[in-house]
Parts: sequence; structure tokens; C-alpha cells
Amino acid sequence: MRTSDFDFELNCNLISYYPTEERDQSKLMVIHKNKKKIEHKTFKDLHKYFHEGDVIILNNTKVFPAKLFGNKEKTEARIEVFLLRELDPIDRTWDVLVDPARKVRVGNKLNFDNELTGEVIDNTTSRGRILQLHFNGSYKKLIEKIKNIGKIPLPKYINRQPEKNDYIRYQTVYAKKEGAVSAPTAGLHFSKHLLKKLEIKGINLVEITIHLGLGSFIPVEVEDISKHKMDSEKCIIDQNSCNIINNAILKKKRICAVGTSSMRAIESSVSSNKNLNPFYGWTNKFIFPPYNFIIANSMITNFHMPKSTLLMMIAAFSEFNLIMEAYKIAIKKKYRFYSYGDAMLIL
Repeated sequence: MRTSDFDFELNCNLISYYPTEERDQSKLMVIHKNKKKIEHKTFKDLHKYFHEGDVIILNNTKVFPAKLFGNKEKTEARIEVFLLRELDPIDRTWDVLVDPARKVRVGNKLNFDNELTGEVIDNTTSRGRILQLHFNGSYKKLIEKIKNIGKIPLPKYINRQPEKNDYIRYQTVYAKKEGAVSAPTAGLHFSKHLLKKLEIKGINLVEITIHLGLGSFIPVEVEDISKHKMDSEKCIIDQNSCNIINNAILKKKRICAVGTSSMRAIESSVSSNKNLNPFYGWTNKFIFPPYNFIIANSMITNFHMPKSTLLMMIAAFSEFNLIMEAYKIAIKKKYRFYSYGDAMLIL
């Protein structure tokens, strides 16, 4: 398939720049892929589609305040630094994005405040740099410092400064393992009340970890989608989570991946007998049509941007024409798009 196949017109009024007042108040489009049937619900109705013994897979990654603002030595030019991933805690080096990139070269020094400075020691790609941080305190104090001066990394299209509510709402209620620079947005709809309802009903809430980078936001710049390369993201799936999921596979229960991140993680560690294996490492798996999914038989996702890798994955999971028709309906019924937008459940 071609990248242009996944293009559609989206009115900017449908892009959500703020979350709903309550997490589970979002709209929920339910797609029954075998029956080609579409329902319109709210997210708090989710529990009605699951039964005792079913599994919902949650990504428990936690977003850290990865956006720093510094001034270039001598010129005092203001530079935005996005901490993508830590490369070496001993050398205190990070893979970063800088903006404006044209103003930052190897050897440049950046001042974040009186205690924290950075030096660009390498160019990694046309987009990235390697930044070495200089700080007099311990490594623990350095991380505290970053959290203290850093900003929550809202997506770039949300063209505003983070507000107090963003530090709560651009984070899932079950976030535990810090390391993401982008939220697993399908999980933002879950409230503590809804999770408790699911638990009482006997549904297994299984947690895995995949620390999201910015790969989801990188546009596909080639027409042949098979040529696109995903950024790698760190993933952790433990043995206990595998046991619960594999038992549900054996009993033919409903297994739901919450978000494209969770789906990518579980599909990165499938055994030869079509079970889930424990995993600790990095995955750059790119899923697009046609693709045979092994672990999950349902998924929850948001409404994504045109020509995105996320849209390509859900088209592979459901069926291309059905998903594109669902998006037309979503636009007509004014569903909210992107990170703070509404949700879709594919069964």
C-alpha cells in the first residue's frame, strides 16, 4: 500500500487541544470488524464489552518532563532541548532534539541555569544531537534537577504552554515506570472508577511497559510504506504478564491491547507456538497492512492524523476500507482527534 492511501481531509476544529472534563467522558466509537458494524458510545461504557477472564493490556509508562529551555553560550539564543533518551548515565549523555536545529552545532554550550549546562558532543542524525550534561551534584540530584526545570512534552501541534492540568491529564492514572516522552494516549481515557469496574467484573488488567519516543509523530516521507523506518522504543514484558495473557489465549478469551504502543510491544515478542514471550529490550516494529496479528483480538486507540504509522496499524488490525469509512463517519459526527481526542474500540 502507499502512504497516500491513508490521506484524508481533517478540519482543524476537530483537533483536540484540551482533554475532556472527566477522563471517561470521551466519545467511544465501537467497530465490530466481522459484522462491519459501528456503534457510538462513551468511554465509560467500555466495561460492557468485556467479560470475566478477558484481558486488557495497559502500558504503564510514565511521561517525564523532557522539554528543557536553555540559552546558547555567547549569543544567548534561546534553544529548546527535547530529551529523547538517556544514552549513558555515567557520562550523563542524552540523545536529544534541538530547536532551532540550524543554530546548534558540535562544541556549542547551552546554559539551562546556574547549576546545569550542556555541551553538544556529536551529531546523530539531521534531527538529533548528543548532549552531555554538566552538573555538580550526584546523578540522583541531576534527575531531580531535570524534573524541576523541565516541562511536560505536549505534542508540538498543541501550540501552547503546558498548564497545571496537563501535568495530570497527559499521564494515565496507572502510570508507574518513568521513561516516556510521549503519552500512551489511548490509556488517557481510563478513570480509576472505570478500572475498578473492570476489576470487579473479573477482567484481568495486565501491565507492560513501552517507553514511547517521538516515532509516532514522525511523518512517513516515502510513498512505499514498507520503506519507512520506526524509531526504537524500550519495552519490558515480564513473565507474570505473559502467563496471564497466554492463559487467556488458551481459553479463547478477549485480549485487548490499549494503544498502538501496547500492540507493537506484544507483537514484538511472539513465540513459535503463538504465545507471548517475556521481553526486555528495544523494538522498532512497524505494523502496516497486510499483517497477521497473533496476541490481541481487540484494541483501543485514538483517532490519528492522516498518513500516520498509527493509522496504518489500525487499518491492518481491522480492514482498510472499514477504517477509512469509520474515519469519514467520525469527521461527520465531530469526534475529537489526536492525543486529547476521543477513542475507538475495535472488536
